[in-house]
Amino acid sequence: MTTLERTPLVAVHDLHKAYSLPESSHLTVLSGAHFSLATGTTLAVTGQSGSGKSTLIALLAGLDRPDRGRITMNGADLTAMDEAGLTRFRAAHIGIVFQQFHLLPHLSAEENIRLPLELLYRPCEGTTIDALLESVGLTARRNHLPAQLSGGECQRVAIARALAVKPLLLLADEPTGNLDVTTGREVADLLFDLVEQEQMTMLVVTHNQELAERCTHRLKLAQGLLR
Repeated sequence: MTTLERTPLVAVHDLHKAYSLPESSHLTVLSGAHFSLATGTTLAVTGQSGSGKSTLIALLAGLDRPDRGRITMNGADLTAMDEAGLTRFRAAHIGIVFQQFHLLPHLSAEENIRLPLELLYRPCEGTTIDALLESVGLTARRNHLPAQLSGGECQRVAIARALAVKPLLLLADEPTGNLDVTTGREVADLLFDLVEQEQMTMLVVTHNQELAERCTHRLKLAQGLLR
């Protein structure tokens, strides 16, 4: 196992995942991946397109199931949970930033950020939302819909939304991949600054070597294994 701490926040053991293809063939994406991740550290997972990086994110988020293997987070075995349990755990403990933002188009920036707290029936006082908007530099854009925001601003809303529940783990899937170089660097600066301030644990999958090198640890996914 690639070990990033002795008693990790996240531990992945012998993870396997394959997909059925037409004509009864199979595409093996993960074939025994292992790693562990310490609280307060950042990990970049790089690899070629199709190597399984997004699949790994989906498995860690509980959005997909491995064929074999085990994922534990803060002592909880995600692979042993039923769908309802996974949904509750993900909502309460995992933040996700996607390349495509995935904001609800009919909700304002503020309403998109509030949503995960409301789904958990957690208090979402104005001061909490104010602080999140300020942290991503969007106080003046709080009432704007996603269509009225730039790509960089949409990703800032997505970051604030992911941080709203104060997750154990922040997952970022190509968080700058849909942005131009300058905006991507600004969003990366914001993301790493907030992670450091909150002493959060983050896993990033990316093609961007500049982004990967900012993480405290780096692994490459190739032939179903992490090295």
